[in-house]
Amino acid sequence: MGGCSSPTLVYTERNTPFAVLATARLLRAAINIKTDASLPKDAAPELIFDGGEKLVGTATILRFLARVSRTPDGYYGASPLAASQVDSWIDTSTALVPGLTLEPLAEAISAFLALRTYLVGHSLSLADVAVWGQLQATLQWDKLRKANPALAHLGRWYDHVGSTPALAAVAEALGPRRRFTTPKPTNPELGAAAGGGATGSFDIGLENAEMGKVVTRFPPEPSGYLHIGHAKAALINQHIADMYKGRMLVRFDDTNPSKEKDEYTQSIIADMQRLGLRYAGITYTSDYFEQLAECARRMIAKGYLYADDTPVEQMREERMAGTPSVRRDRPVSETTAIFEEMLVASEEGQRHCLRVKLDMSAPNKALRDPVAYRCNLEPHWRTGQKYKCYPTYDFACPFVDAIEGVTHALRTSEYKDREAQFYMILKLQQDVWPGLPHVTMWDYARLSFIYTVLSKRKLTWFVENGIVDGWDDPRMPTVQGIMRRGLKMEALKEFMLGQGASKNMTYQEWDKIWTINKKLIDPVCPRHTAVEQSNRWARGPAHSGMTEGEGVASAARALWTE
Repeated sequence: MGGCSSPTLVYTERNTPFAVLATARLLRAAINIKTDASLPKDAAPELIFDGGEKLVGTATILRFLARVSRTPDGYYGASPLAASQVDSWIDTSTALVPGLTLEPLAEAISAFLALRTYLVGHSLSLADVAVWGQLQATLQWDKLRKANPALAHLGRWYDHVGSTPALAAVAEALGPRRRFTTPKPTNPELGAAAGGGATGSFDIGLENAEMGKVVTRFPPEPSGYLHIGHAKAALINQHIADMYKGRMLVRFDDTNPSKEKDEYTQSIIADMQRLGLRYAGITYTSDYFEQLAECARRMIAKGYLYADDTPVEQMREERMAGTPSVRRDRPVSETTAIFEEMLVASEEGQRHCLRVKLDMSAPNKALRDPVAYRCNLEPHWRTGQKYKCYPTYDFACPFVDAIEGVTHALRTSEYKDREAQFYMILKLQQDVWPGLPHVTMWDYARLSFIYTVLSKRKLTWFVENGIVDGWDDPRMPTVQGIMRRGLKMEALKEFMLGQGASKNMTYQEWDKIWTINKKLIDPVCPRHTAVEQSNRWARGPAHSGMTEGEGVASAARALWTE
């Protein structure tokens, strides 16, 4: 290469630069090859020279190899126009990365190839090699070409170009291309959605799931803005519903007027639109306050609920110790009368709460007679002063899930202890409310990031104490906050779906999500150059007597330097 010793191509085997390796073989370029297992899995390839200079990235290295090639013109375009077209396709190829943007871009290329054998001209060029290399390295491509008829032309071109001896030899020499595989779905109909490529595994063996009948729900509480943990919950619920050709409902859990605001509701709806969520409709737990009160009356009549005026601290201690309340065996008539007092928030009613009679001796403390109803005089953001006594989430959720036809309620694994509580309360409600269907629960791992607070209570404290500018502060892990910081929604969705529905708790690093964001932005973002100080030369040259080196060049009225 130009009389110098051969440069060295360094890359990680987890991100093999197929296009560079194929081009080196195709152009008979003399380069050394070195793999480095210590590099990050998404590290770009580097071509390192003896003097320490290096070229980074597939596109840059491809252009260098073409310029130093001693082979006849053709691979890099036989004319300035063809060379420019090759450059354009090399740039386009860098956007062929796993994620939500891969399929639409692949469809556009497929349509372009409908009446063409090659991307540029009538013979193989580096444009073909660049695009082939990206697809060769992309796990998601195999799944897409099998499932999407619109990619037929791209698939035909891919097979044809891949049969070129130099390209085929590279693929063969590197061994099996598909190093990482996704477990085969137990249900063949779920194959296209169960995971693979950039999507984590969703082959979770969902119990009682029937194709076309699965209904999930996303139940945000309007007490703050959506953060990335909520985004994962929403996307998983939608993805599971789509897998089974079902639907997802959105229901606002507005049972605590002390914390809820219409502002939060509107921001959550806006964030759901930003996330591109598809849902069958929006409902509110407050839509069912009358039915919930009637259900409570029926459960009181059956002896399933009792009114308790035990002080809060004492009740907490009794629950921890497994000591039944002295009011546990209260007569039904007394509890019935007190509940009516609670509904109007009389002085007597405000001293009481309504508790579900479950199992005070259970090791699982969530089963130790949880509270079902309590008084709250704060005006409700939606119903105003109409109600003064509200159901708790633990009591309302099973009933409303069932009455809305939810078949599968997905929760993070931190609520695993409350799963038994959910089923026990639902069973009692079904006993007094004939026809109330069963709901199956499924838990998945909560999303956690290192050095990141996702507690809504703590985030609210930051906002209320002026530590941050608001819920959309770029330092906040809310959907609006990270968007202000520059995160694309496509990157967020790709990252979330990449987590799959695993139950294993892990702490994520922000580097991963920002790397995905960079891959989406780099091919399309404009570049600008600026200087900090305005020193300029409006006259020249510096040496009026020197004419050597003069030539035609683009000129501007002023030269800005730094």
